[in-house]
Amino acid sequence: MRLPSSLQDLANSEVVRFLRRPKSITRILSGVFSLIIFSSLLTDGYQNTTNSSQLHCVFNSNHMACSFTVIAGTLAFLTSMGFLALDAHEAWIVSPQLKMVFRLLDIILAALWAVTWFLGFCFLVNQWHHSSPKELLVGSGSAKAAITFTFFSIFAWIFQAYLAFQDLRSDIPVPYKRSLDESGIMLTSLSPLSTSSSVNLATSGPSSLTYSSSVLSPSVTAPKGPRLAMMPDS
Repeated sequence: MRLPSSLQDLANSEVVRFLRRPKSITRILSGVFSLIIFSSLLTDGYQNTTNSSQLHCVFNSNHMACSFTVIAGTLAFLTSMGFLALDAHEAWIVSPQLKMVFRLLDIILAALWAVTWFLGFCFLVNQWHHSSPKELLVGSGSAKAAITFTFFSIFAWIFQAYLAFQDLRSDIPVPYKRSLDESGIMLTSLSPLSTSSSVNLATSGPSSLTYSSSVLSPSVTAPKGPRLAMMPDS
């Protein structure tokens, strides 16, 4: 099945190619997971029980659990979208030092978010284990969704840190690369005549040196012709 020319041009555009990169897909997934986490608790995270009209957090009535999840999800979403925007303008970063700082910051933040979501997952599971979902009206589904996507976020941020580490390794300059390149240029710039002469000098012996010296000074080795003497008249 062949796509129309307009759709094929769209598929080959820079935007689509940028969004199809593994790093871009990982950042988008991390942002979507964070959006689901904090939006589910913002909508149904605080519910009243069947016996009371007072609002309580769905996680064992622990307001710290809901506040942590909402704040962490919002910050993680902003982090993912911010780094996605920086990736789109990465070509503008010309300085190698600034690019290395960007890679290191990406690795550090991704590792921190992976640890944060791991601790948050353990904390939410513990609080949900001690809560009573039967007393909630509609907050049970939101709590399960937050726990599920918190677990998915751990692996998304770990993979994001791995991709950032791979980019950092590819950007590290080789210390001796310039010297090796310069040596290669110097070797290739030698003419064949000078190369062959150096080889001949290295493999030649004393006889060849004598021969070359004789060639350079023909006046010394040139044979002298017979001299004509004038005889006196008798």
